[in-house]
Amino acid sequence: MRRRPSAAFWILVVLLAVLVILPLLWMVITSFKTIGESQSDPPTPLPQEPTGRAYGEILTTGGQNPVLRWALNSFGAAALHALLVVTVASMAGYALARMNFRFKNAIFSVILLTLFVPGFVFLMPNYLLMDNLGWLDTLAALIVPGAAGAFGVFFMRQFFLAIPKELEEVALIDGANSWIIFTRIILPNAKPALATLTVLSFLTNWNDFIWPLFVLFSPERLTLPAGLTLLQGAYTTDYPVIMAGATVAAVPVLILYVFVQRYVIEGVARSGIKG
Repeated sequence: MRRRPSAAFWILVVLLAVLVILPLLWMVITSFKTIGESQSDPPTPLPQEPTGRAYGEILTTGGQNPVLRWALNSFGAAALHALLVVTVASMAGYALARMNFRFKNAIFSVILLTLFVPGFVFLMPNYLLMDNLGWLDTLAALIVPGAAGAFGVFFMRQFFLAIPKELEEVALIDGANSWIIFTRIILPNAKPALATLTVLSFLTNWNDFIWPLFVLFSPERLTLPAGLTLLQGAYTTDYPVIMAGATVAAVPVLILYVFVQRYVIEGVARSGIKG
């Protein structure tokens, strides 16, 4: 018989939930305050004169701060990047998990070693590559780099190793080739891992701040994290506008996680069973 969680356990869970939710709640509350109230000392817990001015300012089409345009740029780049990552990682992971070829272990070791290289090391080589391809100041510069990341390959390989080989052996007996086995047997059984990698890749690209500042120059092509820096003036800070922009940036991520959290938890739990 399983023991029921103690009262101390639930108290700890509630405290952790409050620590996570409170900053988000404060962000939303501040977005509905006036500039003066957002700078008051001590701060007011709730808006004394609620106003939607901040949202009206950032969501106005053609305004000085095209937050909707930035959001569309971020969503398009993150979605296409996640799709590309999942495509490349699933194919590479399957090859490293199931196929036999020369230097397979050496190739996998080199891929793992790249996980220990700081990401800043790749900034200048990637920038020069984007420049030579003519992709600077385009969303392609946000989508393609990192599509063959080591983490995705490692994650998918570990998950594929946990899938019973008997499924593939039965398909081989029935005359299926490697592509049919991969697309019709392996991928349908890897939905949790695919969903997990999709969410992680989407969030990584969506929240990226440094790289967009390197490769995007036109204000209308900025992504949300980079564009939100323009909401802060040189001499004054409009906190409600900044918080409204941050709220707009957080909503798609929260919605995405609500729909795929079950697959994410299952994918993380099942990956890494075999080495």
